[in-house]
Amino acid sequence: MPFKEINIFRSHGKQFVADLRKTFLPAIFRGRPVIGGDITVAEAEMVRQLCPVDAIGVNALLPGSGRATCSIDLGKCVFCRECEFALPEKIRFTNDHKIASNVRERLVVCSGIDLAVKLDPEKVRREIRTFFRHALKLRQVSAAGDNSAEMELNAAGNVNFDMGRYGIEFVASPRHADGIVITGPISQNMTEALEICHDAIPSPKLVILAGTDAISGGIFSESAALDRNFLTNHQVDLYVPGNPPHPLTFINGILDLTGRK
Repeated sequence: MPFKEINIFRSHGKQFVADLRKTFLPAIFRGRPVIGGDITVAEAEMVRQLCPVDAIGVNALLPGSGRATCSIDLGKCVFCRECEFALPEKIRFTNDHKIASNVRERLVVCSGIDLAVKLDPEKVRREIRTFFRHALKLRQVSAAGDNSAEMELNAAGNVNFDMGRYGIEFVASPRHADGIVITGPISQNMTEALEICHDAIPSPKLVILAGTDAISGGIFSESAALDRNFLTNHQVDLYVPGNPPHPLTFINGILDLTGRK
């Protein structure tokens, strides 16, 4: 009997996440931020200047009050936590990894509001839940990505997360896909290739942006090497924040979009 091998397997424990809907990530994970409602204009302005990607917005609450409405745009945020380090008593990043949405504006977290980021079911196209509820094949395109988001998407299909159990898989050819997952800030060199890939996918099709770079351009947003006109010409069905996005963020976002319980 292979007792040695059996003992090794037992010592390792389960090598997969049993329930991708109910699992929690460690407290060290940088997820949805929470901003205190008592943040002042001076404090908000200070962290705004610290932010490397202009993800923090500041508005005076009332003239002369000294208090501010502060916001963090998860579509721009690179989760560096510099704002939290500067104001740990006013800003903290939770381990809430369910931060994907189909509405761009819902990625903006405001001070004094501690609510989960969710999809708007009214804005989900009907054909998405009609055709892709039980199976979804995706073609991933790295549009000048740095390989971090790409690695996390690859991990979504490994034995730990196994999104294939829900019928969600990446395929090699866009002609076999139901949608496209874009990573990277979309450079000029990738614009034509991205359009060709999108055109090759049969209709109806999805467009998913995975990662800060894809959603807003991230730290490259001001680069002259980018051409993000693709996003103005095509509807985006799902925004998955993160730098890079966690596999659980990606998987749960798709399950929400397709209406899976």
